Amino acid sequence: MAPRGARAEAAASSGSEDEEEEAGFSRSYFLAKEKEPSSGKKRARAAAGKLSDLNLVDEQVLRASLAEIPPKHEEEVDALTRSYKDQYRNWLFELRCGFGLLMYGFGSKKQLLEDFASTTLTDFTVIVINGYLPSINLKQVIATIAEMFWDQAKSKRKRQPGTRSQLSQPFPSQSFDDIISFLKRQTSDDVDDQVCLLIHNIDGPALRDAESQQCLAQVSCCPQVRVVASTDHVNAPLLWDKKMVHTQYRWSWYHVPTFAPYKVECVFYPLILASGGHAQTTKTALVVLQSLTPNAQSVFRVLAEYQLANEKEEGMPVSSLYTKCRERFLVSSQVTLNSHLTEFKDHDLVKIRKHSDGQDCLRIPLVSDALEKLLQELG
Repeated sequence: MAPRGARAEAAASSGSEDEEEEAGFSRSYFLAKEKEPSSGKKRARAAAGKLSDLNLVDEQVLRASLAEIPPKHEEEVDALTRSYKDQYRNWLFELRCGFGLLMYGFGSKKQLLEDFASTTLTDFTVIVINGYLPSINLKQVIATIAEMFWDQAKSKRKRQPGTRSQLSQPFPSQSFDDIISFLKRQTSDDVDDQVCLLIHNIDGPALRDAESQQCLAQVSCCPQVRVVASTDHVNAPLLWDKKMVHTQYRWSWYHVPTFAPYKVECVFYPLILASGGHAQTTKTALVVLQSLTPNAQSVFRVLAEYQLANEKEEGMPVSSLYTKCRERFLVSSQVTLNSHLTEFKDHDLVKIRKHSDGQDCLRIPLVSDALEKLLQELG
């Protein structure tokens, strides 16, 4: 049996070894942490790099290269698209019953819908809305529909003397509510009097705001109007609440994946691997802004106008932007403004820097000429 002193010495030695091992582990851990970026976001950015680090090519060169890529599975794609022709008769029946048709699924549905319209909707007057365009004058489209019914009503009045119209001004000068009221009064048993709105990408950047969707929903309620539309955005169903879907659009959903390339739809979107200097940056910013709400666009315009008028300043103080936006009834609280600024920052539309007096200032990272052009195109 070991003496008591020897056991105590061994225990002390074992304890010191454990302490040294633990201290060594701690030193290794903190040394490793010092070599890592300070946060998860920074680690992710360090690992992923930045888009600006890439050697980008000219947009025209990139588009030309993309055009040279041979398409794949053409025969299978054509066969799939042709297979939907068997459903045309059923789609027409649902339109006659007052439902709207909403086509979803991967691939461009432009050719499919236009073939359906040209071969089956021959009794309708078809009006096409290209929702993938950066901007759309929706009121002008609705005024065009009203003018068509107006012409039909005039021809009927010639055959029925004594009837009078309730609208005398041109439709573009009428309010939206007046035009909708006129459309809702149009009733006829004649199939040839019906209009079909064919909307490519009803979830496009120019149509996805609440105001445009409510406008289209009201038009779809008119007795003589039917709607056939396509959607491609994964979050498109969030555009409509249950009331709008069931009582206004009355969608009948069809899953019709075509796997066809989005050649036409993507022409107006800048390629992420293309470089075009200020012109490309302006185009990218315009696409982003047009996907935001009108209020967000107006807030951006306030900031842009301030920057153009005060080019030598470091930026516009957030407090000043809030005051001006409140005066113009663009925001109701600081929280609302912050939500807009978050969108701007997420899309690199604005940069935040500290003013010499310590205030947070906002600046749009565009030269004056590019910023003026952006405001002109934004309208």
